[in-house]
Amino acid sequence: MKRFVLAAGVAALMSGPALAETYETERGAIEVTPVAEGLADPWGIDFLPDGSMLITEKGGTLRTVSPDGTLSDPIAGVPDVDARDQGGLLDIAVHPDFARNRLVYFTFSEPGQGRVNSTALARGKLSEDGRGLSDVVVIFSQKPKVASTKHYGSRIVFDGDGRIFVGLGERSDEQFRGQAQDLKSHLGKVVRINEDGSVPPDNPFASGEGGLPEIWSYGHRNIQSAAINPATGQLWVVEHGPRGGDEINIAEPGKNYGWPKVSFGVNYNGSPVGTGEARAEGMVDPIYQWTPVIAPSGMLFYSGDAVPEWKGDLFVGGLRSQALVRLELDGGKVVHEERLLTDLGKRIRDVAQGPDGALYVITDESDASVLRIAGAD
Repeated sequence: MKRFVLAAGVAALMSGPALAETYETERGAIEVTPVAEGLADPWGIDFLPDGSMLITEKGGTLRTVSPDGTLSDPIAGVPDVDARDQGGLLDIAVHPDFARNRLVYFTFSEPGQGRVNSTALARGKLSEDGRGLSDVVVIFSQKPKVASTKHYGSRIVFDGDGRIFVGLGERSDEQFRGQAQDLKSHLGKVVRINEDGSVPPDNPFASGEGGLPEIWSYGHRNIQSAAINPATGQLWVVEHGPRGGDEINIAEPGKNYGWPKVSFGVNYNGSPVGTGEARAEGMVDPIYQWTPVIAPSGMLFYSGDAVPEWKGDLFVGGLRSQALVRLELDGGKVVHEERLLTDLGKRIRDVAQGPDGALYVITDESDASVLRIAGAD
């Protein structure tokens, strides 16, 4: 159920009153307010200390959205991207000490010679006026580069101790996907690096013996959601399944998560995945799975006060489900699910928490929006 109200007093978000929608949820009423519109296929969102948002557009554009909802011109200095199909400029993450160093990190589909490409992580320094990036350098490039336009993965997570996790896809095509089980390939992996791209000495294959030194965990399909659980410090990832079997996994060092040997789903043509089984000895089961799929993208452990009833819940964007999925947790278990924003009929690409404690989501479309979610008070 929803009703429309004028969201008075949101001058910090928009230049004038915005038409907000009020929705009833299991935990009370919320208001959903448009903050900005006119984005072209946005993929990632993160906040700067002044409350502005950095947002990537898949075609290769990085923009800021000011607290009053104004879209900037494209920020200069972004490298060339291979924007075919699922590729392009992907996730964005502001360094935890941005106020001192002005560093931002971003992933993109990095072109190679011919038609090959790979997921790459770069960092650059945002100018004081916000108009350009300088000192841009690629600090990680997935190996090998392959001729595919799918399954780049790409979520960036700072762990709070000077390390960065990046969730990577296995590039989809049958001739590549088996490399998710190959420790001499970055395809279908979570990698963990230092903030300068070097390898932490406590990585499971840091010596290079037995696997590439950047690898943290393997056997993943296409990770487009990732976040640190603040209660445990562990990395949680959500990866796309094929026809069925989207998975939430707790990514632990050196562990194998099964793809493409096992899956709770089947291939798009209905044939079995790998062994046709959902589980196998030596491979870690997901803590939760969706069949039918939600097509997950973006993830957040909520800690704000704008909707205090949601504090501690996990939020995952849904593309196919056209929902923001709220999950209640009991330790490492999901005990309840609620799907929000389904009345909008919008694919949810990413979710973030603003400095005001509200939730912000970006929709996935050629004329997309940023939406702010807070309690109806």
